[in-house]
Amino acid sequence: MAKAASEPYLTAPAAILMEASTGQVLYEHGARKERPPASTTKIMTAILALELGRLDTPVKVSEYAATTPGASIYLTTGEIVTLGDLVKGALLNSGNDATVAIAESLAGTEEDFAWLMNRKALQVGAYHTHFNNPHGLTDPGHYTTAYDLALMARYALGNPVFRQLVATQEDQIPAPEGVRYLYNTNRLLGSYPGADGVKTGTTSDAGQCLVASATREGRQLIAVVLGSSDRYADARALLDYGFNGFYNETARAGEPAGQVYVKNGEVTAVPVAPLMTAGFTVPVAQAAFLEKRVLLPAFVKAPISKGQELGQVKILYQGREVASSTLVATRDVAALPWWSRFKK
Repeated sequence: MAKAASEPYLTAPAAILMEASTGQVLYEHGARKERPPASTTKIMTAILALELGRLDTPVKVSEYAATTPGASIYLTTGEIVTLGDLVKGALLNSGNDATVAIAESLAGTEEDFAWLMNRKALQVGAYHTHFNNPHGLTDPGHYTTAYDLALMARYALGNPVFRQLVATQEDQIPAPEGVRYLYNTNRLLGSYPGADGVKTGTTSDAGQCLVASATREGRQLIAVVLGSSDRYADARALLDYGFNGFYNETARAGEPAGQVYVKNGEVTAVPVAPLMTAGFTVPVAQAAFLEKRVLLPAFVKAPISKGQELGQVKILYQGREVASSTLVATRDVAALPWWSRFKK
């Protein structure tokens, strides 16, 4: 992890700043210590709902779900709500009742849903996380770390529905009589330039928690603060530190990275793009030591298939390779018939 000057002053005992595109850690303090996560738990609940369920599925709210304590969207026993609206209620209003309804609809019980949550946490690399419920109310066996939450948020932001929901400031869903108005609990939205997520959390044991994200000029950062005395000031300080103090060189998946001459093809060249995002971030003062190098063959022979490997892009720091990705053809290129080649 490269350090930049003037590290941020934070009140949070656990914090981390991560590049969303690569997962590179730019700053951390107490980020690997296990702590109660409060409602940031709902990031994982939403991941499972979006991956395992259909958003238009009707869910009948149980009495157990409707009477869940804490933050609520005021579900009523026997009410029918779509899974998609429950996810909105969980992510925007932080409704604990919505998360229990989600858990029961997908797994039957909170306990079985928690098993799914823990399995998914391991799959995304969150090895110091254990969930006992879908909402984050205090439980001695329910914990995570700032680092693990950043990993979960990075994974979740890859889902376009999740990404759109956590950037939404307000919405509404049906209620038995009229509508329910939902207001996002994340006050960074609309107040911090580029803010686009993710989730707040507060309990007496966890303190003020926030998983925040912001995007500027195509570069997205994830900041996590746990146990903060002022989560919004802490998150702003972390995000400012990342955007102002660091330089990022990235080759993004799918973005044009050049072209290769095609011999005997229906077109003379085929565009190439990185198969996966490759990037590296350094303090601004060291930006001159970063270099992006594209390696391509002089030509290839037709036919070419979309996705065919045709080169590499490498990110170098002080002359040493720190990241790379395969470059692939972005389209098919058919070979010319032999008579056309002869005529040509």
